[in-house]
Amino acid sequence: MVDVLVTNGPWLIGIAALFGFLMAWGIGANDVANAMGTSVGSNAITIKQAIIIAMIFEFAGAYLAGGEVTSTIRKGIIDSAYFVDSPELLVYGMISALLAAGIWLIVASALGWPVSTTHSIVGAIVGFAAVGVGSDAVAWGKVGGIVGSWVVTPAISGFIAFLIFQSVQKLIFNTDNPLENAKRYVPYYMALAGFMMSLVTITKGLKHVGINFSTAEAYGLATLIAVVVGFGGMLAIKRLKMDSKVDRQTQFGNVEKVFAILMVVTACCMAFAHGSNDVANAIGPLAAVVSVVESGGQINSTAPLVWWILPLGAVGIVLGLAIFGQRVMQTIGKNITHLTPSRGFAAELAAASTVVIASGTGLPISTTQTLVGAVLGVGMARGIAAINMGVVRNIVVSWVVTLPAGAALSIMFFFMIKGIFN
Repeated sequence: MVDVLVTNGPWLIGIAALFGFLMAWGIGANDVANAMGTSVGSNAITIKQAIIIAMIFEFAGAYLAGGEVTSTIRKGIIDSAYFVDSPELLVYGMISALLAAGIWLIVASALGWPVSTTHSIVGAIVGFAAVGVGSDAVAWGKVGGIVGSWVVTPAISGFIAFLIFQSVQKLIFNTDNPLENAKRYVPYYMALAGFMMSLVTITKGLKHVGINFSTAEAYGLATLIAVVVGFGGMLAIKRLKMDSKVDRQTQFGNVEKVFAILMVVTACCMAFAHGSNDVANAIGPLAAVVSVVESGGQINSTAPLVWWILPLGAVGIVLGLAIFGQRVMQTIGKNITHLTPSRGFAAELAAASTVVIASGTGLPISTTQTLVGAVLGVGMARGIAAINMGVVRNIVVSWVVTLPAGAALSIMFFFMIKGIFN
């Protein structure tokens, strides 16, 4: 059957590229909106500014740190040994997985549901492999780990966000002189943010460019950055002209302004880390198709990236966000709970910390679920009444539906594509 790959090679690559672009578009519309939602929802930046920041940093992350080589089958979910005799099935499967995940992400984004792009593509790959090839081809243990992460990830990030927010309340807002205390303590939060964000960037971003640090070096570098950021923050806050004699409400407003600056920095780092990490969801299966077709049916665990694949993914992400990302931003930033810059900062810092913890321990996580958990944690710190439970219920349902929806669509497309080309 390898001759199918030879005769229809250009067609297969062209279709895969189209669906890979659709998938990247979906990632932009759904996931990037998560990374920016807290900043927009807390009014730290406008939607237009969020789109510009995301364009620059997501594109930089995806293009600079998306890697020269990508693992063809994300997270080792299926065993490629089952496809050695019929490599064309892997090609059909990856094409159908991209189309299935892309469509599901666009539907979810239209409904304003923040779902996981990773889980969408994983569900789609599991679907075609289990039905089209055989259930033995799927590493079910890995799938179980992903299902487990639905509970674990939001719980960890929610707990961290709860602690950060409570500490901000205790040290700054619930004191007699919030402004003076903000000047005293905010540099420490800045240093902590600098530490976590640089760790996310080093561990998630730079390893793709071929810049590898040992764990000790990464932590050393992150600590150095944290100290610099803390000192820089201290000097910047000292220069702000703010009167601590004004009434408390005005002081609160001034303190929020300080946190708004922090939010912009955290948003940039999250966008970079997200671009470098999640572009692989769109380009991994695409690279697999290109590599199998061009090698005449050989299946490798990693594939070198052809020059056009990364820019295709990066442009798709940016366009998806700019044209279609506003609904998910609205859900995360405004509909779950009311966010201010200090609350949004607590949520984003908690999400970044959870990503660092997960990278260190190898937990399969979804950036979306991490952030939703963190926003919930901030809401919980203000009491259950501060959370819109209807929105939360819809989000949880959409998470549970993502794997089976991706799988069902992918099975359908797999048999259609197989029928067309065979």
